[in-house]
Amino acid sequence: MSAQATSTKRRLLLASDHPDQSRELERILQSVSEVQTLSTSELPDTPADQISGVVVDINLRSAESVQRVRNKLRHDSYRTMPRLFVLADALHHGSMQAWALGATDTISRPFDAAGILRRIRAAFPDSDGFDATNRGKTLNRGIAAAHEVMVKIFNKLPAGEPLKFSDVVEAENKIIKAIKHSSLREWLTTVGCHHADSYRHCLFVTGFAVAFAQHLGMRDDDQRRLVRAALLHDVGKAFIPTAILDKPGLLNEEEKNEMRKHPRLGYDALAAQGGYPPEMLDVVLHHHELLDGSGYPDGLSDNEISDIVRLTTIVDIYAALVESRPYRIPFTHAKAFSIMEKMEGKLDQHLLVAFRPVTFGAY
Repeated sequence: MSAQATSTKRRLLLASDHPDQSRELERILQSVSEVQTLSTSELPDTPADQISGVVVDINLRSAESVQRVRNKLRHDSYRTMPRLFVLADALHHGSMQAWALGATDTISRPFDAAGILRRIRAAFPDSDGFDATNRGKTLNRGIAAAHEVMVKIFNKLPAGEPLKFSDVVEAENKIIKAIKHSSLREWLTTVGCHHADSYRHCLFVTGFAVAFAQHLGMRDDDQRRLVRAALLHDVGKAFIPTAILDKPGLLNEEEKNEMRKHPRLGYDALAAQGGYPPEMLDVVLHHHELLDGSGYPDGLSDNEISDIVRLTTIVDIYAALVESRPYRIPFTHAKAFSIMEKMEGKLDQHLLVAFRPVTFGAY
């Protein structure tokens, strides 16, 4: 292998409490990565800078193993590092434990080598931060474009620097192409590995919205309108205090009331700036409205709520349910849909039924 090839290969830590049982996984990983296999007690507090991520293969029913891994992964050097956990079976307990330990993706025994390699390429960037394939490059370009919009929303807009409509238009084609030519799973996995809560939620909603639009066979123009709306739906959160946005727990009533101001704040900021299409402003202002009139800020109901808002609301709620929160583990796909199906009268059930297939295989 040439020096150049070696320099760009992924470097992974494989943490195992039963190394002999991890040999098969180690061999699979070695086909696309340099792998250092360690016992959980040998995991360094500060991994080398060139490590792309950590794969954890432990008995998730062992309190001792779980605690050792938890103690290691809570160090700052692991905080933003992708973590792939191995599940021994499909039991819910193991999945819950993995997500509670900060998993960004999971794989299960028996191993499907081809499937694992796809997940590795999506979950762990190589040492240059990019997948070498055209597919990976397209995905990275789309996420980079979306991230740039997030930076402008949350960092520059509150400081008085305008968010131009052209900034959003410039990003939309790269985002649509990224999801079309890779997959929703790869988009979600990569976003989940590398982005903070407010960014991650907006990018999750964008990914789901684009995949939904493509599943429905929307025209290109309609797909672009939807991706713009999804990117900007939470723009008002840029004006909410970070102590509330980043609170590591449930909000109290006063904080909830402050948070509920974000649709109006976002709408006012973009409307004052000018240049934004009415349907985008409609989504920014009304994505928390519900069909029975119990939503906010305007208490709209039934036909007062446009189709693009109905669609964005469903995607927004689903994304929030399946994302990790400091105060709870993510809900499973089945649990999220169970919750949303019980919101009959509040959500457009026809759109909800149409959305369900989009999420199959995304996790």
